[in-house]
Amino acid sequence: MIEERLRLELLQMREADQAVRAELAADGSLFDGYHPRMEELHRRNAERLAEIIEQQGWPAISLVGEDGSDAAWMIAQHAIGEPAFQRRCLSLLTQAAADSAIPAWQPAYLEDRIRMFEDRPQLYGTQYDWDENGEMEPWPIEDEEHIDDRRLAIGLGALAENTARMREGVAGEKEQPPRDWARRRKEFDDWAHKTGWRD
Repeated sequence: MIEERLRLELLQMREADQAVRAELAADGSLFDGYHPRMEELHRRNAERLAEIIEQQGWPAISLVGEDGSDAAWMIAQHAIGEPAFQRRCLSLLTQAAADSAIPAWQPAYLEDRIRMFEDRPQLYGTQYDWDENGEMEPWPIEDEEHIDDRRLAIGLGALAENTARMREGVAGEKEQPPRDWARRRKEFDDWAHKTGWRD
């Protein structure tokens, strides 16, 4: 039975995330490091999701509906300043997907994101960043020869099609490549160390 109050709460948390993101994207500040407003909202949403998990377990489709479960996944995916929490969510999502309680692409996205922050190649090609030539490219991929097989197995389309959509999306948001790629990469690496993603 759907817990409607909990479903609506998760949807409101997602809407707040998207509203702040849209506002920061409009003035360009979203793309200049991890904006403090975004970070604070992500942290607050993660704290609340952790409470929900403690009380109810992972918010699966059977508990909060498909949209509520998707919102819970997005909250976990955006909790980038919380390494221990994201790793815990990956374990819960992996089990939920194995039980067919959520779609298999959800843990795949989170696994790729964690691998990126840990400076490891991703498995499913879901995470992107600017390269040295100012092109939006997938983060390095482990066993790239079989990437589309892995994507197909979890319900995702071909990597090339996704990359084309990603590039169209950043162009639509008027996101620009960093002026100093090496400096931006160093700032990202420093953030990953400071946050606890890397030793």
